[in-house]
Amino acid sequence: MYPLVMSYDIRLFKTETKNREQSLNDENFFDNESNLAPFTVQEIQDLTESLLDYGYEQQDGNGDGQNFSHPEYTITALLTNRGLYFTAGFDTDSIFEAGMAASELTDTGEFQKYDPQNGGWEEV
Repeated sequence: MYPLVMSYDIRLFKTETKNREQSLNDENFFDNESNLAPFTVQEIQDLTESLLDYGYEQQDGNGDGQNFSHPEYTITALLTNRGLYFTAGFDTDSIFEAGMAASELTDTGEFQKYDPQNGGWEEV
């Protein structure tokens, strides 16, 4: 028998994705990749630099995007061309750190934080 591993997921999308999701009111919205507004090359560079500034380490990429991990917390991040996906271990410090990083990345207004375990879009 394998131990139950729990995680906490937080997502970051372009503001256009939030607006689209709220206007469509489709419970399967996130299942259709074309609903997610793509990042520009510059936004991907900026997000990569921000993750590195927050102490994340870049891992080998795969066909889905670029992988990052945090050496002090049980957090991984996957940066794709349409979203930034944080997965934190189910411990308070990792959840807090992943959530804070995602929230800070929304400061410019071009990105929005989506927390499915906490009611959806973060409202400031």
